[in-house]
Amino acid sequence: MMILQLSSGQGPIECCKAVGLALIQLQKQSEAQGVTCDPIELIPAEISGCYKSVIVKLSSPDMNAARQFARQWQGAMLWVCESQFRPKHRRKNWFFSGHIYELDDNKFDSEITFQTCRASGAGGQHVNKTDSAVRATHTKTGISVRVESARSQHANKKQARILVLQKLADMQKMQLNAQEKSRWQQHKEIERGNPVKTFKGPKFIDKEARTKGGHYA
Repeated sequence: MMILQLSSGQGPIECCKAVGLALIQLQKQSEAQGVTCDPIELIPAEISGCYKSVIVKLSSPDMNAARQFARQWQGAMLWVCESQFRPKHRRKNWFFSGHIYELDDNKFDSEITFQTCRASGAGGQHVNKTDSAVRATHTKTGISVRVESARSQHANKKQARILVLQKLADMQKMQLNAQEKSRWQQHKEIERGNPVKTFKGPKFIDKEARTKGGHYA
């Protein structure tokens, strides 16, 4: 299973906007390359269309194609554009990052337990009257997630499983890599140069994709 997370780290709202625009570009480019891109978790910022973090599942009959596509989005990325939220602001470089998790779908399944519960919040009477929410827990580590975004218990269980696997992969990577950097450090790395992708202008044009003949703008 190939999971890609885009993050604004500790960046300002413009970085969150970059993540939102990047998600749109990611979906366009994945479709053009025959890779399915399914959003798993969206953490919104305070303004519509802006996200602190997005997690998507990438899949393809040829997983090497999905893997190669995901690698194009791994690392520090840069959006060069005047601020859409702070007129006359001098800064034009907005940073965000991509991180890949390649997960073994079956490795941890026997260690994950599921519990159904009553959904809360918005959703109407149907949501409030059904046990559609799901809590998934990895028994060995105590990692737990609750999902209630879908009306279907099956859909919520599927999403919860993926999120637990993603968190487990993240934990393992941090344990194996003592020099794991924080998201803020990724922004510092971008400031020192060499972003893996650079997007320009309000239309968020991927200069690399255009150079290769893509039509994603």
